[in-house]
Amino acid sequence: MPHSKHVENARRAPRVKLAGTVLALVQLENGRQIRARLHQLSFIGGLLHLDNPIAEGIKVEVMFHVGDSTIRSKAAMLFPMWATQGCLQPFEFVDLAEQDRRSLETDLKKFLDPTTADSPVAETV
Repeated sequence: MPHSKHVENARRAPRVKLAGTVLALVQLENGRQIRARLHQLSFIGGLLHLDNPIAEGIKVEVMFHVGDSTIRSKAAMLFPMWATQGCLQPFEFVDLAEQDRRSLETDLKKFLDPTTADSPVAETV
């Protein structure tokens, strides 16, 4: 029997909407680097704004800094969606180290908790 929408949403990682405020660097396997902006982020992946799409399934390395975390991890690019300018392309972390995952999760919780006085401004999705 297929999973219900309620069950799927219950297991979905919380996402923080960053609206392009966080810069990211995407490094392709051939060493070429592409600048991007993070639009959404969770501890399992995110959504990048790129000038041009990267082929679905390509393995890359993503690098960015959010909160107290500097993340550098392998990721798999998912199917891109065209935007007004450029495209929005989701990615999924492939080998995010457990320590980095915990650090990122802690920083994202600061975005999600409105009672934290020093929490950065962001929307949850």
